[in-house]
Amino acid sequence: MGEIFSETYANNKDNLNPLKSIRKKFHYPERDGTPLLYFSGNSLGLQPIGVSDSINEQAKIWALKGADGYMSDWVDFHQQFLTDFEPIIGGQWQEFMLMNALTVNLHLLMVSFYKPKDTRYKIIIEGGAFPSDQYAVKSQIEFHGYDPNEALVELQPKKGEYCLNTEDILSTIESHGESISLILLGGVNYYTGQKYDMEAITKIGKKGGAYIGFDLAHAAGNVSLKLHDWDVDFAAWCNYKYLNSGPGAPSGVFVHEKHHRWKGARFTGWWGNRLDTRFKMESNIDPIQSTAGWGISNSSIFSMAPLKNALDIYKEVGMDRFVEESHKLTGYLESLIMSELPQISIVTPNDPNQRGCQLSLLTKNGKSVYETLVNKNVVCDWREPDVLRIAPTPLYNTYKEILQFTQILKTILN
Repeated sequence: MGEIFSETYANNKDNLNPLKSIRKKFHYPERDGTPLLYFSGNSLGLQPIGVSDSINEQAKIWALKGADGYMSDWVDFHQQFLTDFEPIIGGQWQEFMLMNALTVNLHLLMVSFYKPKDTRYKIIIEGGAFPSDQYAVKSQIEFHGYDPNEALVELQPKKGEYCLNTEDILSTIESHGESISLILLGGVNYYTGQKYDMEAITKIGKKGGAYIGFDLAHAAGNVSLKLHDWDVDFAAWCNYKYLNSGPGAPSGVFVHEKHHRWKGARFTGWWGNRLDTRFKMESNIDPIQSTAGWGISNSSIFSMAPLKNALDIYKEVGMDRFVEESHKLTGYLESLIMSELPQISIVTPNDPNQRGCQLSLLTKNGKSVYETLVNKNVVCDWREPDVLRIAPTPLYNTYKEILQFTQILKTILN
């Protein structure tokens, strides 16, 4: 195993990397003139080259056209991006919409898909879900007059473990049966980096009559997704992590096409009205019969503009190739840690098909280790109570960077 801890090995891997030219399509951050080792694509992806031009282009339209820019350029501005999400999310463009922020969209979707009544009122989430998801779910339960202590079912790992066992997830869903109104899980858990078997979860949940939704914050642009084929009812994700669309980028929404003639509850607004009747100014909505029917207001044009640069990169690379190279890159990090840093425990599953880019590392004095890494120009993150999250991203990270990170971490720990 000593060979993989050599600079020659890492350089050779980089030279053979089919995505090595893609790194040049990103701005790479520096500190005092020194390039950073950036492993936080799971928090905020790097800025693609050309983003400033894309934003300035829209600013120029505003300057030259004023309000005329709405009809000539902006009224369907989001439309140009939707087909690019088809291979990333695994659906048809009509099943996607760009709007709001992630938790706002989860609330809007739960208005439609959490319909508690009689004995069917429970929501299943993973224990230790991202706090915003927990807050949203609990507040929805309370809004409907139920007690979260009774209506919320939290999936828990076995004692002494961090990740959920798929069979345990499925058996819990089966055991609660027809009392489940909604299953809402993360596609990839933010803390452990575990990718859930969304297809199996959806299948067993449907069998019991529940609606199925996913928070894809850490899954979109990171792992292979086939939401339409899996028969998922809805999902939402953020575009600023692996999808590199910048802080404030609008969230993405998926609603399966079978729901596009929706007659049930939903919160509506002008932007969800069909464009051909929108300006008739009717008092009753004429909803768009696609996921866009869940739209309420127009999204920020300046915040959407970077999506073009980001999605063009994914279009060039392709999700299959992204996932293939991600397995290799994260696998290299895993091999280095296992061979050189036995004092570290890897929380994330070792099966590449049960994870994405991220490895979650458990170490003593983790907060202090993290602060030392920051001082040594490493950008990663720390999540309470005890995990370092490292997410090598194949679009811009290299094998040499992973080697350098491991060498720095080894020096700190020793």
